[in-house]
Amino acid sequence: MGGLIVLILLGLLFIFVVTILAKTVRIVPQARAGIVERFGKYKQTLPAGLNIVIPFIDKVRYLIDLREQVVSFPPSSVITEDNLTVEIDTVIYFQVIDPVAATYEIANYIQAVEQITMTTLRNIVGGMDLEQTLTSRETINSGLRGVLDEATGKWGIRVGRVEIKSIDPPPSIKDTMEKQMRADRDKRAAILTAEGQRQSAILTAQGQKESAILSAQGDRESQILRAQADREAAILRAQGEGQAIQTVFQAIHDGRPDQSLLAYQYLQMMPKIAEGDANKVWIVPSEIGKALEGLGSTMTNLQGIPKEVDGPAKRIDMGDTEPLVESTTTADTEVSKANAAVEAAIAEAASAANPRSAASTAPVAPTPSEAGDPEPPAAPPVS
Repeated sequence: MGGLIVLILLGLLFIFVVTILAKTVRIVPQARAGIVERFGKYKQTLPAGLNIVIPFIDKVRYLIDLREQVVSFPPSSVITEDNLTVEIDTVIYFQVIDPVAATYEIANYIQAVEQITMTTLRNIVGGMDLEQTLTSRETINSGLRGVLDEATGKWGIRVGRVEIKSIDPPPSIKDTMEKQMRADRDKRAAILTAEGQRQSAILTAQGQKESAILSAQGDRESQILRAQADREAAILRAQGEGQAIQTVFQAIHDGRPDQSLLAYQYLQMMPKIAEGDANKVWIVPSEIGKALEGLGSTMTNLQGIPKEVDGPAKRIDMGDTEPLVESTTTADTEVSKANAAVEAAIAEAASAANPRSAASTAPVAPTPSEAGDPEPPAAPPVS
């Protein structure tokens, strides 16, 4: 019986010792601070780690978190300067730097921070209109941080940042703002479209201008070249006609025409006279021979056309008949052929008109071998 009592006493002693040790040894976690009170009065602040206090005398009243804390406050209604109500949602980043002040200077520092945030926010936003409120988040954040940092300094709290999560205007204002933004976007789109069309028109006009200038320059150069070609062609035609006239004139004088040749030419011209549309009837008189003899007799007095020609042919010097523009070998050959053909035609006409005098007076045309030119083709009588 006595042993049982001893065991009970030893158990009670062990429990008392454990309780004393539990009250004496206090372990504070990292980034925490323990506020110790002795008989209800602040005694000391326990740092993180193992700490010894007097049991039943010292008591750890509060355990303060020294880490930076984030508190999101519910949206608060704020009236702007233009009497519009907006809902503003804020976030506060703060840290306890003095555990004693945070414990004894204020009862609930989180609630105090929330209330001062709301009042300061209403004060700042109340001086702004809706548009400034929506576009001045940084200004509102800076104002809130300055006021909160000054007010909470004596509470042992340092406000690190103040952020506005959202600013919600009334639904009617939202709808109006959306319409305004849509109209503004449509306006900018119309301006950009007009600017693009303007640039396109300018570039198109510049391209057309350059194209017109190049076309005009091309037409000018083309007209100049065409005019030069026409001028050279006209010069060549004039030179060719002059040379042909000189050749015919020289051939006529070399053939020494007489009255019989003129009568033959008259006979050749009669059908052409009858070709007119106004000539319905053409009568050939029986006295055509006498008319020709009379024609020849009437022209005996024409200067330079004798009735009968005797003696050798005398060539009239017509001067230089070479073309002004240098001719090729082919052109010279064609001219020689033409001269030979003209002379042969004149000789044939003269012999046909006066066979007796043509045999003794007509000049002998050089053979192709003597003239050095190929034999000319047979040509019709020259009219």
